[in-house]
Amino acid sequence: MFPALEKELKQTLPDPYEDFMYRHLRYYGYFKAQRGSLPSSATPQRVWKNNPRYLLSGSFRERDDLIPDPLQKEKLLWPTCLSSTVHRQIEAVSRDSLMLKSPLLQSRRLLHDEFGKVNPQRREPRDLFAFLSSSGALQAPRWPVECEVIKENIHHIEWVPPQPEYFYQPTGNEKLPEIVGEEKGTVVYQLDSVPAEGSYFTSSRVGGKRGIIKELAVMLQGPEDNTLLFESRFESGNLQKAVRVDTYEYELTLRTDLYTNKHTQWFYFRVQNTRKDATYRFTIVNLLKPKSLYTLGMKPLMYSQLDANTRNVGWRREGNEIKYYRNNTDDGQQAFYCLTWTTRFPYDQDTCFFAHFYPYTYTDLQCYLLSVANNPVQSQFCKLRTLCRSLAGNTVYLLTITNPSRTPQEAAAKKAVVLSARVHPGESNGSWIMKGFLDFILSDSPDAQLLRDIFVFKVVPMLNPDGVIVGNYRCSLAGRDLNRHYKTILKESFPCIWYTRNMIKRLLEEREVLLYCDFHGHSRKNNIFLYGCNNNNRKYWLHERVFPLMLSKNAPDKFSFHSCNFKVQKCKEGTGRVVMWRMGILNSYTMESTFGGSTLGTKRDTHFTTEDLKSLGYHVCDTLLDFCDPDRAKFTQCLAELKELLQQEIHKKFNELGQDMDLEGNWSDISLSDIESSTSGSDSSLSEGLPAHLLNIAHELNQKKMHKKKKKKPLQTRKQRNEQYQKNNLMRELKLTEDAPSQLSGRNKGTSLDPSKMTALILTTNKERTQREKPGFTVSCSPKRSTDPSQEPALDMKPTWSRNRYPAAKRGRATMAAYPSLHVYTYP
Repeated sequence: MFPALEKELKQTLPDPYEDFMYRHLRYYGYFKAQRGSLPSSATPQRVWKNNPRYLLSGSFRERDDLIPDPLQKEKLLWPTCLSSTVHRQIEAVSRDSLMLKSPLLQSRRLLHDEFGKVNPQRREPRDLFAFLSSSGALQAPRWPVECEVIKENIHHIEWVPPQPEYFYQPTGNEKLPEIVGEEKGTVVYQLDSVPAEGSYFTSSRVGGKRGIIKELAVMLQGPEDNTLLFESRFESGNLQKAVRVDTYEYELTLRTDLYTNKHTQWFYFRVQNTRKDATYRFTIVNLLKPKSLYTLGMKPLMYSQLDANTRNVGWRREGNEIKYYRNNTDDGQQAFYCLTWTTRFPYDQDTCFFAHFYPYTYTDLQCYLLSVANNPVQSQFCKLRTLCRSLAGNTVYLLTITNPSRTPQEAAAKKAVVLSARVHPGESNGSWIMKGFLDFILSDSPDAQLLRDIFVFKVVPMLNPDGVIVGNYRCSLAGRDLNRHYKTILKESFPCIWYTRNMIKRLLEEREVLLYCDFHGHSRKNNIFLYGCNNNNRKYWLHERVFPLMLSKNAPDKFSFHSCNFKVQKCKEGTGRVVMWRMGILNSYTMESTFGGSTLGTKRDTHFTTEDLKSLGYHVCDTLLDFCDPDRAKFTQCLAELKELLQQEIHKKFNELGQDMDLEGNWSDISLSDIESSTSGSDSSLSEGLPAHLLNIAHELNQKKMHKKKKKKPLQTRKQRNEQYQKNNLMRELKLTEDAPSQLSGRNKGTSLDPSKMTALILTTNKERTQREKPGFTVSCSPKRSTDPSQEPALDMKPTWSRNRYPAAKRGRATMAAYPSLHVYTYP
């Protein structure tokens, strides 16, 4: 399989750990065979080749010992991702790579197969290192267990069109096909059991769903059958259903992001059984955004396998009669939009692909990182590690790029730059910019060496590998937009974001972070631009705008400074740029690159190619050098230009409002947020909230709270208790008066009593009732000390109080009525 690699492995010295385990097991009597009978741990493929259940199987979070054999996995993925030149490069450095490896960095596991035999296998220490080497594993993508995945390896060549690809110019005669659906058409392709809203991610495995992969495309009736055969069950593919409504006309339905019912924008699918001389029409019927670059002349991408094999031609812009319009049918809840276009295939019986933008898959990234890890020069200053594992168990890689420092003081003085991409999986343009950046910063260019001398680069090239693998447009497998959850505390639900923020937090404790930039794509605006954050510190006023302005000067035909925006909206508080800015990074940006092309300079009205996007990665490096130039002339010049631009913008704003204002003295005190408009945002707010798998739990908790008894009221003060006591007494006495017909029965029920009158009425009623119940006594409600001397008892006389409180109860007399709670004095 790998001759050079196998030769080196056979020549490897005996491993101390293996020798120790051999002696240990022999000593305790667990192993009685001779040393020669042990299978060679350097060639584990011979041990496992007859045990298919161990190969490319097993679910994440199950037994990690049953790991697919690294060399077997590499055999599956290697031929599709590396060119012959890279193969020769890796074979040339295989000896050096093996000599650099320490055997102590690997552990040994004694595994038992289904027959109970002991089979030692070599593997890396778990979650310690994940650098890719010629002798290491190229991790196969892990899919949710609900997803069917075809076994074919999809690989596309890189190619730059020799001529500019201009925008489509509408003629006004474009046809608007009426959507007919399955009722009048024939379903020729449809995915089964797609996880939608209401379900949530549970587990993953290499290869996705277990069992036999169904053939979803229709069966051709013969060589004359010209039905197209559709397929999208491959990495980053997205197509839910295809309906044939005419001989060469098809209606297509995109799959929403897994575990949601939203976000249909990214498409990537394959067609076979093409006819050369026919004009085909494709109509996507369930897009959600009311505005799109397709209305501004953007064309879809097409890839011909025969063109790639025979003419070395790759992805190119294709399509005529392009129209983006509102669907005439909707579900009553949200409107759908359609994209229709026509095309002609270059060959008969060809295999072609269509895509929203140039695909860049998780496997493409791993192949690139594998070439870096096996480059003896680049691997000296680029360290590849595992940042974390995604929900599905895919590795999120972290690259640390810097030249070795001569002294600890020099190392500590370096500032940091943090770059990331693909938090939104359908925005593959971010990966192409990242690839251009890595190509340059890892090169032997003098500028690249200088940047590595003065900076420490922390790079996360793919933040959302799960979404990239399954073909999502915006969300992770939690069913949420990760770029709205950078403040999250849910490490288990959003591990990629949590660990990225934690890494940057630790980095800020070590050194200053000069710049943070997250690479994105934009579906409604052309050109490339930045979103930043207005600085409230007057000392650094407008400084956050210097880097974007410099970048626009270095890439004038691609980057538009006038499209940049620095307003911090409340709905964007959870984004990476805002969270990092609040953590203390002044220059915190989101870079938005269009899916379309440029409206600037020499590239006006042309589509961007992958080379254009990669060149922007170089311009980022070039602008960093200008931004940190010890000669502050460029920086000062940009600040002066920014102040002049801001004055012009303020004048324009006041002219629009019909007001005049003298800006000579106090114009710099005007809030920049009042001048700028809001960023033309996305529908990401629809993906905020708890992850999908916690929604049911939250609902249950809310239901339990509703059924719980009300908590006891907090203790009241003495004054409050007294007031409440008096109020209760009054209400109780009022209730007792309902039985008194003399005063209440004749009263108009529609009238209300004054509180003072109510009290007097209650007291009068109590007097009369007491006199009726005790005829032998005279009741007086006068005060204890009367002011009339004639009414006072003699000094030598005492009130005739009864010695016993309840005499009738003891002497068998009739029970007396209970007195009301009033102080009543009786006299003889």
